[in-house]
Amino acid sequence: MKRFLLTAIFFAAVTCAFAQTVTTTKVTTTTVVNDKGDTVKTQSDTIKTKKRRFKFTIGSGEDTKGVYVNQPDTVKQVSKSSGFSWGLTLARLDLGLATLVDNGSFDLSPTNNFLRYRSWKSSNVGFDVIQAGYRFTSSFRIYVSGGFDWTHFRLRENITIQPDGPKEGLVYTRDNIQYDKNRFTSSYFRIPLTFDWRSHDDSRGKAVHIAGGPMIGILYNGRVKQKSDENGKQKFNDSYNFTKVRYGLTGRVGYGAWGVFGKYYFNDMFDTAAQEGLRNFSFGIMLGF
Repeated sequence: MKRFLLTAIFFAAVTCAFAQTVTTTKVTTTTVVNDKGDTVKTQSDTIKTKKRRFKFTIGSGEDTKGVYVNQPDTVKQVSKSSGFSWGLTLARLDLGLATLVDNGSFDLSPTNNFLRYRSWKSSNVGFDVIQAGYRFTSSFRIYVSGGFDWTHFRLRENITIQPDGPKEGLVYTRDNIQYDKNRFTSSYFRIPLTFDWRSHDDSRGKAVHIAGGPMIGILYNGRVKQKSDENGKQKFNDSYNFTKVRYGLTGRVGYGAWGVFGKYYFNDMFDTAAQEGLRNFSFGIMLGF
């Protein structure tokens, strides 16, 4: 995981913009009056205070995320103008539940029953780290982003999915072990194309977001992670016949920084004939539009 983030940072151009030094001038006038009411002396003191403000950004454009130092506590919000922007980001942090859809049904067929899973312990986690887009108006923009997406299924059966086998179907062994944890994970690079509409800011400075669009994923790893008294913790990495490239739709609705999301993939989860029609659906909460 670390090497992917470092690679993205290395190949991204870094732009640092430093605001000019802000000078605040305060003039104090002192007047001395005698007992007759005549002005004896008038003195003016000028005090200049310099404060340097910094803005650090990685990327270019109004939608680029930034880190601010010594900026005013209250910032007047203005409508964002149209234009292109790009940069590193940390957005669309997804945390939700993962669900299998077997030929249109949430019930697994007898062929796939060995993949029975614990619904409330099967999850989808993901986030974006880079994006580029174009804002047409203050309310509408289109952007393409890149990030990572993990889908974890907590299997109920005491089985071990075997590494890439024949294309006829997934191969597994039934173990004489009671697993405390038996997790089957797919890891993808995700590349969504998003159409994002937002309302005008309300009195709290927050807006309603409605966003969505197509998304593709490129497999970079599959994993079986098990925990038992007999063998302790074990991890096995392989592609496990996960489809190499998946494609689907994602949708997001929210207010402010928080929202809900849904993802559905149109192609099969595995490149095996026996698992034809077995697909993945995820939904949950998200942070950062």
